[in-house]
Amino acid sequence: MNVEVLAVGTELLLGQIVNGNAAEIGDRLASSGLDHYRQTVVGDNVERITAAIREATGRADALIITGGIGPTQDDLTREALCAAAGVSMEFSEEYADHLRVWWERRGREMPASNLRQAEHPAGATLIANAKGTAPGLRLRIGGCWVFALPGVPQEMLPMVDEHVLPHLVAEAGGGGVIVSRLLRTWGESESRIAEIVGDLYEGHTNPTLAFLASGGEIKLRITARAGDAAAAEALIAPLESEIRRRLGRLVFGAGDDTIERIVLRLCAERGWSVATAESATGGLVAAALTAVPGSSAVVRGGVVAYHPDVKTGTLGVSPETVARFGLVSAETALEMAEGARRVLGADVAVAVTGSAGPDTLEQPAGTMVIAVATPEGSRVRVSRWPGDRERVRVYTTTAALHLLRLGITGEWWSG
Repeated sequence: MNVEVLAVGTELLLGQIVNGNAAEIGDRLASSGLDHYRQTVVGDNVERITAAIREATGRADALIITGGIGPTQDDLTREALCAAAGVSMEFSEEYADHLRVWWERRGREMPASNLRQAEHPAGATLIANAKGTAPGLRLRIGGCWVFALPGVPQEMLPMVDEHVLPHLVAEAGGGGVIVSRLLRTWGESESRIAEIVGDLYEGHTNPTLAFLASGGEIKLRITARAGDAAAAEALIAPLESEIRRRLGRLVFGAGDDTIERIVLRLCAERGWSVATAESATGGLVAAALTAVPGSSAVVRGGVVAYHPDVKTGTLGVSPETVARFGLVSAETALEMAEGARRVLGADVAVAVTGSAGPDTLEQPAGTMVIAVATPEGSRVRVSRWPGDRERVRVYTTTAALHLLRLGITGEWWSG
């Protein structure tokens, strides 16, 4: 069964709200073994919503619509469904009474506009909403099942789990499952990774292989379809094993095992604490580490040494070092890392200084210096990243975490 998702809302097009609903629905469809080939976003315009519904129902077996079924004037999904299906709008007195009771129980007067939520296209089935007042809708348009759900995730997701997926799985006759395995790599470009495992991409249809580049890391997603999860895992296992054999140490983690979690775990295993000293990245490395729950057991703290006086005064970088080698230098970065260890009482520290751009600071824009200091040694790397300021800072943050990993394990010292 081919399922499409249509998200309604001008706020999504303007970037005011991230379309997290599509990701959540996509994950659930995959887990249920349902094919999902297309997602669409459309603004609050009844003609454009109608056109999007007609297009989707003309090619898909099922369409899940999120948003546009609230009580306000810009909630237009019901009207668009009527137009797409060629049916009239009906009013449910039963649901209108339900709305009145819902508001009375909360001691509040119901705005008259809420009665719009009792309207529905002729022939549609109302889907109960346990978390809010807008009911979902289910109707058939041609050969396609259409589900219209609220855009609020807390209301929409329970309706997907309890009503939409069971209906679609039953229609599909079981469907099996789709299982994905994500391998995380760092240290080579996407094109080089594709060269190493390109024949595996070309030679497999179940499981399939895909490449995902983000923030300086290259991820490989292996996806298999089978009758159950165990059978899908059995399909994935040999392909994963071959990828790991070819890529070796480039593969640093899998699934939800992010670089931040790995660094924190490595420190915890050794009984080490960690600190950061950052200039050009402005605290992004510390923010990445402390975003992980429980990181306070390992992270001592961080210093954003943006001004030269903070490097020399707080971290104890020698003024002579700055004068001789500059702020953007291996020597300054190493002293920043050692200073963070000393000032913050940490076993391990990572330091970043550089010229993130667009203006040049001693070195060409994109020149970034990362140093790591541990009880077993210290080392520094100078890199030159292409792109704008934000890209340079993001890639440097990722690199700093990976060099921290290699320093903690000692791979950097022996490499």
